[in-house]
Formats: sequence, C-alpha cells, structure tokens
Amino acid sequence: MSDRLPGFSTLAVHAGAQPDPTTGARATPIYQTTSFVFNDADHAASLFGLQAFGNIYTRIGNPTNAVLEERVAALEGGTAALAVASGHAAQVVVLQQLLQPGDEFIAARKLYGGSINQFTHAFKSFGWNVVWADPDDIESFERAVTPRTKAIFIESIANPGGSITDIEAISTVARKAGVPLIVDNTLASPYLIRPIDHGADIVVHSLTKFLGGHGNSLGGIIVDAGTFDWSTGGKYPMLSEPRPEYHGIRLQETFGNFAFAIACRVLGLRDLGPALSPFNAFMILTGIETLPLRMQRHCDNAKAVAEFLAGHPAVASVSYAGLPSDKYNQLARKYAPKGAGAVFTFSLKGGYDAGVSLVSKLQLFSHLANVGDTRSLVIHPASTTHSQLDDAAKVRSGAGPDVVRLSIGIEDKEDLIADLEQALGA
Repeated sequence: MSDRLPGFSTLAVHAGAQPDPTTGARATPIYQTTSFVFNDADHAASLFGLQAFGNIYTRIGNPTNAVLEERVAALEGGTAALAVASGHAAQVVVLQQLLQPGDEFIAARKLYGGSINQFTHAFKSFGWNVVWADPDDIESFERAVTPRTKAIFIESIANPGGSITDIEAISTVARKAGVPLIVDNTLASPYLIRPIDHGADIVVHSLTKFLGGHGNSLGGIIVDAGTFDWSTGGKYPMLSEPRPEYHGIRLQETFGNFAFAIACRVLGLRDLGPALSPFNAFMILTGIETLPLRMQRHCDNAKAVAEFLAGHPAVASVSYAGLPSDKYNQLARKYAPKGAGAVFTFSLKGGYDAGVSLVSKLQLFSHLANVGDTRSLVIHPASTTHSQLDDAAKVRSGAGPDVVRLSIGIEDKEDLIADLEQALGA
C-alpha cells in the first residue's frame, strides 16, 4: 500500500490483522488456548519481566484479542488498547491504576444507570469516592476538583437520553486540574466521535454494544491516548514509581506513551482477572468490520423515528440531539456531524404507567436491557436500568418515570415507525 493513511472503513476491516502465518487463514483465528509455549528459559524470563512482548497466558493476553485491541486503538486514534470481559470491567481496571483508597474522581451525572450504581456503591469498598457534576454546567466540574481528585469521567453520548457532552470544555478542566479525562465512547463509537481528538486521555467502551453490534458477545476495551504525563507530581504511583513485582521497573519511564495500557494489562488484568474470551474477541472483530455501514444506518433510522415521535400527540417530548430543536443539536453538529447516535429517549404524556404499557405493546422492538444491537430495542429505564436510583436521581440522569429509551436498529425505518404507531395508538 502507498504512504496514504487508511480510511476508517479500511481500518475497520484490516487494522491489526494479517493472514495466519502457519495456515494462511484470512480471517483472524480463534486462539482457544489457555497458555503458550516458551522458546526457552531465557525467553520465559524476559516475558515475565516485561523485557519482551509475547504471549504467556490468555488471562493476560491472547493473539485473537491482540488483533481486536490493535483495531480499536487504530479506530480511536490511540497508542494501544486492552480488551477485557465487559464495559464494567474496563472501568474497574482503569480506575485501579489511578486511585488509591480515599481518592476521588469526578463523574458526569448523565451516565448509564449501571455505571452510576457501580460508582456510587461498588467502588466504596475500594475506598474510591465519586463526586458528581452536571455535564450541562461545565463550572460544576471545576467546583468539584479537590486535592484528592485523580480523574474525570464522562460519556461522549450519554445513556439513556442521548445528550452530547462538550468533551473539549471538560478536557480543559481536566488539564487545569492535572488529571486525565476518561470518556466512555460506547454510544457514539469511533465512527461518530473520536474523543481523543477532543482532549480525552483514556477511552473506554462496552464492546457488547455498537462495536460488536449483534447482541451476541460481552466485552469491554480500554484505549490509551498516549497523551498524559503520568510522572508529574507523583499523583499516579502505579505508573510513576518502581513496581516491586517487576524488579523496580517504572512503567511511565519504560513504556512511554502506551504506559497506561501496559499498566492496565500487567497490574490490572493480570491480578483482577476479567479476561475477554478469544471466542468473544473473534465475534466482536467480525462485528467491527461492518461498523461504518451499521452506524450510519442506525443514525439515519434514529432520526426518522425521532421525527415521527416528535409529532405524535401521545408524546410529551423527545430527547434526540439530531433534531434541530434539541438543546444538544449544536454540540451534535460539532462532535458528531455524521449522526447523533441511535439511542435516545422520549416522554409520554401518560407518565409511568404509559411507559410500562407502551413497552408491552410493541411487537418489532425487543424489550431487553441492552443497546447497540442490529435489532431495535426498547426499555422503560425507571422500572429497570435506573430503578436503583431515587426519583430525583432518575430525573437528573434522564430516566424520569415517563421516559422510554429506544435503541434503533438497522431494520426498515417504515416498519419501526409502524410498530410505534400501533403501540401508541393502543
């Protein structure tokens, strides 16, 4: 190939992959093995001592997973990536490298309900404290910064309401505070938004959603932007201080602009163990090959459905950044010009009962707790994904009692609209 940099669609098919050197297989094989044979004792010692790259044990790394990691890193514009068992696992592994007991991180209030629950409750047992900020009020992030702040966490497109976050503005706050900005890019995918281009230092995904795209495999991934200096100020000892388990290596000093990805692998994944199976990596790789085609269809369908709902008499409001009247439309034009995503919410005039009733009457939409599938999906967040929150917190996170969330698939948009029309009429 010439010196031309490959385009997004080319990377989605080819990045990280080569024909298998032994068999010539064109598709990336599933290396369904627990362990890998060493060349000799010196080779084994060099692998365990981080003096050479290679495969040891599938909990730490696997050739199938490595292709997935390189591909997503290329699509996001990062230096390296690490695949793990789920999006939640990615968040645990990331924050384990950054936080000590008693430390804090700032998170946007508009997040996936499972993340809110994880941050509020599960992380307490680690001594990690979350401080909430309003993504519609950038100054609230500045006010939340304290000497114990070690990171800021946001979603590029927020779940469930589909609001667009001003990544660059919050990145400025993070730079001023001297902490990394972590962006969950699950709902956008790198096809719509590349957070690293707007100041993110770390990107995480639930691979289960749009990247895999077919609702058949769990997975998560961490992408290192290679932009943050982990040695400044001694805030991040996991990366800047000598690691006793690796003969005193300083990861920042040794691995430079992909030190964070290495730390997540050799300090996080190695010890916490949330490994992604090679089979799931293979399934997700296959899904990524069609990501550009699927995402554009998702977005086109979502806009058509949102426009239909906005004009329906039973609908009180529609929260979709792709609509010109939406409060996030200008941010959508800036950050996601190809489309505002496929996940959004709308409110029904009949309140909680109307939301529950609508879900039961839809026939083509599947009622389940997932997004990013080729199939169109529906859920009533207040009674499911956000049910653990009190009423005020539900409203703040965009999951009030009258709210229904849709994840628009790649079916014919006319069929989706017809299904909604019959359910709303009923």
